[in-house]
Amino acid sequence: MGRAAFEGGHGIADDVLELLREYTANGTPCVLATVVRVEPPTSARPGDKAVITADGRLRGWIGGSCSEPVVRREALRALAEGIPQLVRIVAAEEVRQTRKKGELMVATTCPSGGSLDIFIEPRMPRPLLLVFGDTPVAQAMARLGELTGFRTQTVTQADLAALSVPSIDAWAVVATMGHYDEDALEAALAYPDLDVSLIASTRRAAAVREALLARGLDEKTLVRLRTPAGKVRGVTQEEIALLALSEIVIARQKGGRRHAKPEAPAVVFVTDQVCGMTVDPATAAAGVSYAGQEYHFCGEGCAQRFAADPPSVLQLRQREEAY
Repeated sequence: MGRAAFEGGHGIADDVLELLREYTANGTPCVLATVVRVEPPTSARPGDKAVITADGRLRGWIGGSCSEPVVRREALRALAEGIPQLVRIVAAEEVRQTRKKGELMVATTCPSGGSLDIFIEPRMPRPLLLVFGDTPVAQAMARLGELTGFRTQTVTQADLAALSVPSIDAWAVVATMGHYDEDALEAALAYPDLDVSLIASTRRAAAVREALLARGLDEKTLVRLRTPAGKVRGVTQEEIALLALSEIVIARQKGGRRHAKPEAPAVVFVTDQVCGMTVDPATAAAGVSYAGQEYHFCGEGCAQRFAADPPSVLQLRQREEAY
């Protein structure tokens, strides 16, 4: 499929960046792939972009059928490891793949020729900060959370019934200041992996704990509840919010709330036995059956070369891999 099939009213790159902003806002893990250098002939150009999600789907344009599968494969690897890398696809007389820190070099005999350098950058979700309440402390907390890199979500009393919390890197601060403390805490503590703080005095926090026990929550659940501002007196609403948020930041640094690794997608990539390019069997341009096994190829040319003499092609590939 050519470039024109991907182009919208304001261009591929703008569409990709718009999609990237959407994923950043809703916490979807993804990878941004950007073409940084080309040597013709190639259908890509510097600045072309694509977004790859954890299901292996690519949206955008970083070149044709030869470059796309290897970029998808390496994007999923980067997403699992959280480490960016440069993928260099170069035309060569012999097939080679060389991996070193931060870089993969793919030497291919693909007849399409040309070379591409593509930078692959994983974009992991920002930590989620749930702020319960519409009080001055809650408002200050939401502003500070945004400034310190959190995705902040304000939770009102009307939102409690529909509350949904991810299992990784989510933090809650109840700053309802006596309005619906128990309801908010019961909703937050229902998520075992959610770190929960209550902004309240020591006396008020003790009363809330007793009320939650009366509601049927056990001590094992309530031990997760922290009261960072319980003993603080004579400070502003903003300072109380800052104190509570600083405890969260320290806890993240110490305890290492880490991003969940995406589940392994159903995509299983294979290697074109002729040119050495990565191929997705589901979208491969051609396939050849030999000795009870199906081989997939990036194009009809490679499939025909393989079909003409499968043993010789496989022996050559084994020598190249051994080298």
